This record gives sequence, structure tokens and C-alpha cells, in this order.
Amino acid sequence: MRGAPPSPRLRALDGLRLIAALMVAVYHFGGRDGEISEAWGTSAAVQFPTASQFFAYGCLGVQIFFVISGFVICMSGWGRPLRAFFASRVSRLFPAYWAAIILVTAVFALPWVAYEAVSPSDALVNLTMLQQPLGVDRVLGVCWTLWAELRFYALFALFVVLPGANRQRIVLFCAVWTLTAVIADAADNPLLDIVLMPEYAPFFIGGIGLYLVHRDRRDTTAWGIVGASWLIGQHYAVSRLWHPPDPEFFSYRPSYGIVAVVTLGFLAVGAIALGHLRWANWRWLTVAGALTYPFYLVHEHLGWVAVHALHRTLGLPSYATLTGAIAAMLAVAWLLYRCVETPLTPRIKRALATRRG
Repeated sequence: MRGAPPSPRLRALDGLRLIAALMVAVYHFGGRDGEISEAWGTSAAVQFPTASQFFAYGCLGVQIFFVISGFVICMSGWGRPLRAFFASRVSRLFPAYWAAIILVTAVFALPWVAYEAVSPSDALVNLTMLQQPLGVDRVLGVCWTLWAELRFYALFALFVVLPGANRQRIVLFCAVWTLTAVIADAADNPLLDIVLMPEYAPFFIGGIGLYLVHRDRRDTTAWGIVGASWLIGQHYAVSRLWHPPDPEFFSYRPSYGIVAVVTLGFLAVGAIALGHLRWANWRWLTVAGALTYPFYLVHEHLGWVAVHALHRTLGLPSYATLTGAIAAMLAVAWLLYRCVETPLTPRIKRALATRRG
């Protein structure tokens, strides 16, 4: 099968990645309780009495990430042999991830850092990215999303890339995954839930459908995939994130707010797919996109340390601390990009893509 011609880089997609990562960051710093309250010295709702209600929606940046991932994986897997697809995914995911694991473990081992580090054995298991199914303590709080990504890559590689990606096969993949994920949810079977991910499948599938729309905006079947995925996806987002108003739980999100954020995520990727954001072709967005992944990996746990240092040690006010912590995590992300990803990613990719023997 002949591969599709290479697509021009969609820099607006890089910008949307960064926006989604910043959404997650403000949620972790100002939209929830937990260890971040220890860093602030009080609840984040006290630090941001009004904004915390909006920061609480930032967790939906993960669902937007999944839509983007569906789009990008379909684009990168089209016309690519399995070996090349595997090499591109491993070389993209692991260098920054390994560096983040080592960095966070080292920082948490410092005697003046108040947060508990995982055991040496658990830290080593974390290097595989399989700690969650093994029931091992996580070094990075956000790595649960990488476990979802890995399962998506495996499904897409097995049922689309291996036999050869084409429109018919991808449409069938989306239809079968949607139906079986719904059945898995109804069956309440843990194994099926692990494999088919009913809660997250609609977002990955919606992204795949939007890539088909990107290839042909007149593809009514692709639009149907997107529409069904949005309908099912907003249901899961509401069912997992909505709860009755509770004064003990400040991250209350009305259902219409959750639906609105999910809808905006689909619309944003859709606007990029249709070319409406082609004008956002600034070169710096490529760098922004490159920083997103390492920023996402390190921001939560190292952010606790940064918030404590800026707010409680240096006495900076809440919003200055929030801005400074995000800036510091972007600086760490830039170092990981320049010193780890830039030299290692192409080497790993070449080593894995080269046929031996």
C-alpha cells in the first residue's frame, strides 16, 4: 500500500497541546486539594477564592489531550510500517519520561524536600511505564494518562497499522471499538475495561474521526464518528467529574460546564482539522509543542516544591507564585527538551527503525 503524502505541520495543534497542559497545571496548582495544599500551607480554594472554581475544570485538559492524540496517531500511523510506528512512539515517549522519573526521584530524596519518595524498587519499575497495572507506587502523578496512551497505541498498532492503514479499516476500527467499549462498560468486566477503556475511548476515537475529516471534510461517516464520540465522551466526563455541591469538596463542576469544556476541546481540534486555524502558523508554536510533554511530566510533583519555595519560603503572593511555578516548570521542560529529547530521540528512533540481520 502506498503511503499518504506527508502532511504539513499543524502548528495550531502544538499550541492547543500547550493550552491543554496549562489547563492541567492550573488544576493541579489551584483547582484541587491534596499535596498542593501542603505546598501552599492552606487549601488552594483559600489562595484562589474565585479562580479555583474555574481552575477545577483544568483536569479536562486530559480529555483534550486524548482527542489530540487520536488525531496525531492516526496521522502518523497512516502509510507507516509497524516497525517505524513503534520506533516513533518509543522514541517520542521514553527519553523525557526516563529523565523525569530520575529527576523527580532525586529531588524528592533531598532531605529538605517534605514529600515522600517511592522506594528504589518502585522507582525502577516506573521506568517501564507499566507501574499502574503492576500496582506499584507512581513517581509521576500524571503517568496514569500514559498508561491509557500505551493501550491506545497498542490497539491502533494491532488493528490498523499492522494490516495497513486505510480509510475503510480505520472506520471499522472506530466503529468496533466504540461498540465493544460500550459493551465492556455494561458488562462491568475489569479485563475488558482495562483493554477497551470505555471512559477514554470516545476521546481517542473522536480524534481519529477528526483526522479523517482533515483528509476529507465531506466524509459524512467521519463526521458521524466525531458526533457519536462527542456524545459518549461528554457522558463519561460528566459521570466521572460531576458531584452534588459539597462545602467539603471545592472542585464542584456543574454538568453544563463540563459539557462546555469537552465541546470546546472537540471544536478546537475540529477547527484545526478543517484548516480554520491555518493562520496560526508561528514557528514558536513548534517549540511550544515540543515543551508540552516534558512540562506535563514534571509540573505536578516538582510544582509542589516550586510553590512551597516561592510562596512559603520567599513569601510571594498567590498569583505570582502560580505564574512563577509554571514558568519554572517550563524552564525545566526546555532543559529536558534540549538536553535529553533533542539528542536521544533521533538516536533511539534510528536504532529501533533499522532492520537487523
